Formats: sequence, C-alpha cells, structure tokens
Amino acid sequence: MTSNTPHIVLAAGGTGGHVFPAEALATTLLGRGCKLTLITDRRGGNWGENLGNVNVIRIRASAVAGKGILGKVMSVFRLGIGTLQARGHLKKIKPACVVGFGGYASVPTMFAATMSGVSTALHEQNALLGRANKLLAPRVNKVATSFENAKEVEAVAPGKVVYTGMPVRSQVAEVRGANYPELTKKSEIHLLVIGGSQGAKVFSEIVPQALALLPKELQKRIHIAQQCRSEDLTTAEKAYEGLEVKTTLKTFFDDIPQRLAGTHLVIARAGASTIAELTAVGRPALLVPYPYAADDHQTFNAHAIDEAGGGWLIPQDSFTPENLAQRLESLFSLPRTLQNAASGALSAGRPDAAEKLADMVFKLLPVNGNNKDGRKTA
Repeated sequence: MTSNTPHIVLAAGGTGGHVFPAEALATTLLGRGCKLTLITDRRGGNWGENLGNVNVIRIRASAVAGKGILGKVMSVFRLGIGTLQARGHLKKIKPACVVGFGGYASVPTMFAATMSGVSTALHEQNALLGRANKLLAPRVNKVATSFENAKEVEAVAPGKVVYTGMPVRSQVAEVRGANYPELTKKSEIHLLVIGGSQGAKVFSEIVPQALALLPKELQKRIHIAQQCRSEDLTTAEKAYEGLEVKTTLKTFFDDIPQRLAGTHLVIARAGASTIAELTAVGRPALLVPYPYAADDHQTFNAHAIDEAGGGWLIPQDSFTPENLAQRLESLFSLPRTLQNAASGALSAGRPDAAEKLADMVFKLLPVNGNNKDGRKTA
C-alpha cells in the first residue's frame, strides 16, 4: 500500500441484508487496491475477517425502537458511547470515505463520520428507506439504492440518490444467467424453500400441509430442499412422512447459489439479500413477507418483484395450505409462466451493482486533500 492508497471504512453488521452488500463492495474495493476497515458492533460476527486484508473494529451499538423507557435510555447511552469510540478510531484511521449499510450497527460510525467532515455514503438495501438510514440520509453526501424507485429516499435526501442495485456475493454472481431448468410434464420439479438466515416457522408448518394436498402423481415429481429452524426440523421431517415428495431438510444450506441455479421455484421471505439473490440468478418466487419486519419493508420489496413480473406476493395471512397447494399445482402445469417469471426476476437484477457502488464511492474520494465539495478531509 502506498500513501496514496485510499483507505475506506465500511460500517455494517447485523443481518445478511446489511452484511452481504458490504461484503460484495469490500471485495470490489480490495480488487481496486483500496485499504479497508470494517467498523461493526460487538455482535457483528466474524464475516469481515473472512475477507483477508480487512481490519475489523467492534464498537458499542444498540437498537432504539420497540423498547421501554429504560431500554431506550440505555440504547441511546450505548449509541453515544459507540459514537465516541467510532470518532476516536476515525481520527486515527483518517479515511477517505465512510460507507454505511443501514441497521443500528452502522449508526455510531456514520454519526461520527458526518461530524468529522469526511465524505460519507449510505447504501439502502430495501424498497423502503430503513429507520437508521432515514436518520442518517440528510447528513451524508450520497445515498445508493437497491431499487430504482425506493420509497422515501428522495424526500429525505433530495439530489443525493444514486441507483446502484443490490450487490451480491461473488458466489451468487457467478451463477447469474444459468439456464432455467427444463420443466416438462414428466420431469422432476425442484422446489427451494428458504426463510432467511434463521428459517421460517410458518414455512415448516404450511408447506408440508400444502404438498400433502397435491395429487400423488405430482408429489412424486417434486424434490423439495427446505431450510428449517433447528427447533422445527424434527417436526418438519415428521410432517413429510407418508408423502411421495423427495426431501432435503437442513437448518442451513451452504450451497444456495447452486441450489438457486437448479430450482424451478422458490418460496421465501422478502428480505433484501433474498431478493438480491433471486434477481441475480433469475428465479421465480412466491414471496411471503415477514409481517413484523420494521415498517413492513418486506412487503415493499415483494411488491417491487411482483410488479417486475419476477414472482408473486402472498401475504402471510393468505399463506394457507389450500391456497399454496392451488398455486403450486397451477404453476407447475404452466412451465411457460415460470420461465417468464424467471426472466422477469433476472431483468430486475443489477449484475454490476458492486461496481456501480464502488464507482459512486470513488467519486467521493478526496482530491488533493479536499473532498469533492471543497471541505478538508479529516
């Protein structure tokens, strides 16, 4: 590394929806010769350490919403401590730019960065601006979005919005454009059920009941790979006993890119990372938004894919065994409909999202010791 090597700080942590795009950007920036530091919370996991030459710093952070008065006071206190910690680290690092990925884990670092005068940017993964990013957006230089018409972003950060798309992990990007598996009246049908990083209890309950309602001949053609929570795995296994379907049930799949490439239909929640991977590979999905997600943002994500023709939104209160069985039987008898939805999903993806996000970051880098707007760097 030379003295002219840009040092960029990433602020991320929490769920895969925040972590995966940060990881994808980190890989791209490392490929461009940047020096990177990840600042996350103390529960941020070990993901940053898997990227090689990335310094990882952990600070205090805490969510504020949904707690009692004492909890909110303690959360604000921890956020204040985290901001002071982050400010101290940023003074030592002297980064050229700080990029946040939403979630409470990013808030202290982004607050500290905006107070220091360094160039700052946010990436919003969902179709609705998240609470943390809504708080930070007016203070930063640029806000990148995963969806072209992400709601509330322009109103909060007018003139700062850049549509980059949602970066995905390199393993997912590598299978983009894989041919949609042929589906005939007699071929095996591959059905993939994923419920986010922890699986979804509702899928373990409803999907087996729905498949039990299908004709035996159709059951015999189905091979279902389903992610279950550890506490639901045994129950799901018993629910499939006596059915004609082939099953692969696990608490975690470490080969999701390959399974996506080989599947005919996905049943999933509508989190940001799930949507990004579906559109990166180009696979149709029945999307059941998590009804308790903050500000119901998963419903906005699912609507965007539904409108793009890449899948179908099913509210959880309509996700019944009878409705699902009817939908599956209809779709599996209409392979052209599934193929068209696969094309719709693929067209909604941005294969160059990580590069576009990196381009945006590079435009914010200081020139001759000054930021693009003329301010001195920290």
